[in-house]
Amino acid sequence: MRASGGASPRPAPPERSASPTTTTTSTATKLPVRASCSSSLAMPPPRLAHLRRLLSLHSPPPHPLAPSPVRPLPLLLPRAMAGAAHAGVATGSAEYEEVLRCLSSLITQKVRADTGNRGNQWELMAKYLQILELEEPIARLKVVHVAGTKGKGSTCTFAESILRSCGFRTGLFTSPHLIDVRERFRLDGLDISEEKFIRYFWWCWNKLKVKTGDDIPMPAYFRFLALLAFKIFSDEQVDVAVLEVGLGGKYDATNVVKAPVVCGISSLGYDHMEILGNTLGEIAREKAGILKKGIPAYTVPQPAEAMSVLKQRASELGVSIRVVPPLDPRQLEDQPLGLHGEHQYMNAGLAVALANTWLEKQGHLDRIHVKDHGTLPDQFIKGLSIACLHGRAQIVPDPQVNSECKDTSCPLVFYLDGAHSPESMEICAKWFTHVTEKDITQPGPLEQPRSSSKSKKFLLFNCMSVRDPQRLLPRLLDTCAQKGLHFDQALFVPNESQYTKLGSHASPPSGREQIDLSWQLSLQTVWENLLHGEKGLNGPSSSGTSLVFESLPSAIKWLRKTSRENQSTSCQVLVTGSLHLVGDVLRLIKT
Repeated sequence: MRASGGASPRPAPPERSASPTTTTTSTATKLPVRASCSSSLAMPPPRLAHLRRLLSLHSPPPHPLAPSPVRPLPLLLPRAMAGAAHAGVATGSAEYEEVLRCLSSLITQKVRADTGNRGNQWELMAKYLQILELEEPIARLKVVHVAGTKGKGSTCTFAESILRSCGFRTGLFTSPHLIDVRERFRLDGLDISEEKFIRYFWWCWNKLKVKTGDDIPMPAYFRFLALLAFKIFSDEQVDVAVLEVGLGGKYDATNVVKAPVVCGISSLGYDHMEILGNTLGEIAREKAGILKKGIPAYTVPQPAEAMSVLKQRASELGVSIRVVPPLDPRQLEDQPLGLHGEHQYMNAGLAVALANTWLEKQGHLDRIHVKDHGTLPDQFIKGLSIACLHGRAQIVPDPQVNSECKDTSCPLVFYLDGAHSPESMEICAKWFTHVTEKDITQPGPLEQPRSSSKSKKFLLFNCMSVRDPQRLLPRLLDTCAQKGLHFDQALFVPNESQYTKLGSHASPPSGREQIDLSWQLSLQTVWENLLHGEKGLNGPSSSGTSLVFESLPSAIKWLRKTSRENQSTSCQVLVTGSLHLVGDVLRLIKT
């Protein structure tokens, strides 16, 4: 079998009996009902009008985004390195492993819609909701629903962080996860605890196992996770549930929400074309499937073809879709965004609009501390500055090599970004060139030393086999070259996670003969052809500018060895092409 580039979700092992071995209660324990967060006193009309003006999307466009000032960039460490209290690191209990095994068994039933069956038996979602008695709980959730090609996860993260900073109990559902499946379910900004995850999982699993069969199969992987999210958020009585669409929009499992409070569509581009269509118009039509009659909708500046479709669909539903400009950095009072990269101002602007509309629709604008000098309310600034989403523009010095270093340099640093579309590749390249062109301190939970004045640039790359490397690698290479950055070597690897079941810590196959590297070799050929042209290439590795490794651990071992042998030179490694690759790297370097 071809070594696919970390296809989501991860492959399952041979299926065994899926009956859980745990006795469960009939329902999950609920928290005490929370008192209403709204004040009994309405906001005075002048103050309310001032806030609406401040956050209005009809205001004149902000000044063009100036280059980000050079400031220390926060260092985001893998959660396991930041401490178990913050990370909620799994204990690896036998029961949790059994949960992951059962969840893995659903991966074999994962079905992606194709051009002949976009619905993909989507009507089954209604049956699952009935079995789990979730229709009414979902109707009571106060949902922020976000679709898009690029930035939807970041937008959701910003919006959740803003509303949490306003004092609300929040639920956040995103995908994919990088290390542990519980990352997809955040309560009040933290991954759901292992104990709660196990309890809610068995509650849903047992009910579905009893009621499903030949006519109604068990839900596929992502649909089960979405159903689980609805159960978790309703029983935990969150004030707001922020939901990131998994794929497309119209037929996504999250789209069972009939009346969200507000909808958003982040930047659109070419991704999942084998499913969503070959044109921006077709892709936009799928994404616009989350729009609902009478529900406020927002988007960001889009290509004309995509914007036309979004506006047409909104018109059919009798709603206006408002275009949000990028956030003006001056509104943040010199605070940096928690998620790095100039493109995040676009996602932050959309998140501000979504959060503000949610507050207004729910009658909570009185919670906001309005200012008179044109900046955002304090809660918005705090939420935007503390937002955290791993694997997006994340900088992690290698703990093993750097602990051995006697001076103040960081000889091996990983720059991780899960870009996997042509547009996001360009954004990733701009970020990497910006943060590596200056040797600056990277502050964070642990103060990190200054990197060496000499540096070598490495690319560690893999992508799913359904993606076109002829669209991805040229955007990355050309953008870096335009900024004056050239890679010393590119390393192509298979993902760790493609060999192991969900959540398993087992090692990949040990024998070289068991690993098919045909996909990685084809990626290398594309890279070499881009560098040297097809003529005169005697073999994919003839130039020495790229290498193919049979496993990710062997590539990291090679990088560590290279770094140790050249401690006067900083090895800066860009890891991109797949969020699953990013997650696998984080898992490996944290030990």
